[in-house]
Amino acid sequence: MNSGNANACTGQAGITVAQEMGALVAKQLRVPVELVAVASTGVIGKQLPIGPLLGGIPQLVKHLDDEAAPLTAESMMTTDSYSKLASAQGKVEGQGYCILGLAKGAGMIHPNMATMLGFVMTDAQMPAERLDRALRQAVDRSFNAITVDADTSTNDMVLLLANGSSGVNIAADSDAEAEFCHHLERVLVDLAKMIVRDGAGATKLVEIRVTGAADDQEAKIAARSVATSSLVKTAFFGEDANWGRIIAAVGYSGVQLDQERIDISFDGVPVTMNGLGTGQELEDQASEVLKQGEFVVTVELHQGEGTASYYTSDLTYDYIRINADYRS
Repeated sequence: MNSGNANACTGQAGITVAQEMGALVAKQLRVPVELVAVASTGVIGKQLPIGPLLGGIPQLVKHLDDEAAPLTAESMMTTDSYSKLASAQGKVEGQGYCILGLAKGAGMIHPNMATMLGFVMTDAQMPAERLDRALRQAVDRSFNAITVDADTSTNDMVLLLANGSSGVNIAADSDAEAEFCHHLERVLVDLAKMIVRDGAGATKLVEIRVTGAADDQEAKIAARSVATSSLVKTAFFGEDANWGRIIAAVGYSGVQLDQERIDISFDGVPVTMNGLGTGQELEDQASEVLKQGEFVVTVELHQGEGTASYYTSDLTYDYIRINADYRS
């Protein structure tokens, strides 16, 4: 991976550099080039110089170390204010395995899959096709359920790598596979929430939880509509429990709903019941909730059993400052 340069919109020259990077890594590690995946993040449209790669990759290989995960996570930061790591441990018949995830991302965050790079490693043994299925499901509930600024990047990647070194075999359609998927999703959700919490200029992490939708897909559409609303996000920054902006975003999302059956609450404080405000006293209590660094907005539609969560941040003055100065 390289940080600071997206190597996107760079034509054949950019493709050539990516190929040369992969070939050099393969040579240094003595592995087939097909096992090397190249990831880039940073400024779009700027040619990626090969010189630093030619000199740097051999040095990195010389200094490979099983304690270097924190340094790796730090090295791929761009506008991130902190590095992002998460892990989980599981057991199968007394034998343990680990899942370790590293990610970067802070601005230009919106599916698919937000502007982020994610690398997840496990020492469990599991065939590629089942790993792929598990990863896609976990990504759908994590990296594909976050937004900071509704801008989707040219450079997104999540890799799940399994080497089987623990000797733990995850059998198909078993309790062990269900547990592995649970741990994987937990790692990715933790990383995704770190990305939103670190959103450019963000001061709040907000979960938009939609319940009672016609189905899960409708719930996700409604949650995404609220999470991406600039008016909702600025209200979060202003610590204003402006539920009108939330109900409006649900309304224009296009999902099945009945305005007179919508309930909205902030960390359990009801501000809307049956589509109507609950009064100034409760709204004032909800505004106190908004002073917290993390809270949940729940929207109950009373249309069915569908549920979904989307993670978003507030929209602040610093977002403009950080992104206005990005290239300089």
